[in-house]
Amino acid sequence: MEELVRDSNAFIRPSPSGGSLGGVARRTREAMLLTEAAGFDVILIETVGVGQSETTVAEMVDVFLLLLAPAGGDELQGIKRGVMELADIVVINKADGDLKAAATRAAGEYKGAIGLMRPKSKNWRPKVLMVSALNKIGIDKLWETIGKYRNARGVDTELAEQRREQSVAWMWSELGDSLMSRFRAHKAVAARIKQMEADVKAAQIAPTTAAEKLLEIFLEK
Repeated sequence: MEELVRDSNAFIRPSPSGGSLGGVARRTREAMLLTEAAGFDVILIETVGVGQSETTVAEMVDVFLLLLAPAGGDELQGIKRGVMELADIVVINKADGDLKAAATRAAGEYKGAIGLMRPKSKNWRPKVLMVSALNKIGIDKLWETIGKYRNARGVDTELAEQRREQSVAWMWSELGDSLMSRFRAHKAVAARIKQMEADVKAAQIAPTTAAEKLLEIFLEK
């Protein structure tokens, strides 16, 4: 990162999630379009972390790369299966020095786990790689693997179809976000939300009933 901020060919834009689920901000997709229009041909989206809501970022990128650090041998216990199934490439970082042996063990465990999962693509089997960002080891191989992924997914226009599906997901995501924003901004709803939340906490009303009542208020003419 220290080198990239000084590189005139790179542009870095912090984008706080602002409470949005999925590890990315609501307008991340628009930011991607702007950077593409500005001439940048490689765009990296870094999420806030590993979690079940990472499906959002998988719906806006060509390749989903899961970056992990070696731990004590039970890494798989801390990773959600859903995230593993989304990954096109798993990268174990810090594969150097005292951690190299741990990284090698972790890579073996992930290769075994991925082998038991059904691949997303008929043309690509997820890969597990080891790198050292500090010593710049394995970066070239990672970039080469990303290129192989793009070539493989280009067969039968598979990647193009993925992008079309992502556009549909974008539409529904935007619709959901816009509806929720208008719902919370509705004066009558805003006046009842706090009391309704308190009633739900006190078990005076069922969550489903409270939601239905708030929706009725929102839809009233």
